[in-house]
Amino acid sequence: MHFVYLLEKKNDKSWYIGYTNNLKRRIKDRKQGYGCRTTSLKINWKLIYFETHLNKLDALGREKFLKGGSGRKYLKKQLKNYLSITD
Repeated sequence: MHFVYLLEKKNDKSWYIGYTNNLKRRIKDRKQGYGCRTTSLKINWKLIYFETHLNKLDALGREKFLKGGSGRKYLKKQLKNYLSITD
């Protein structure tokens, strides 16, 4: 399985979108400050969304889409109830 995930920083509500083939390990690493520069400089991330894909290339394509303008609009629409509660 391949995963595309969305993390939210609890303090400033910034987002990080990523890809992995081991979601549990990746979330644990990100919470402990390991990983890419973006997530290691900020701690206190929370998983708020993820998708599963059977094919790695499909997951990577989806990650790329979600990082773009249309993808972020899609995520905001999908998470409208969550976002209205946390504002």
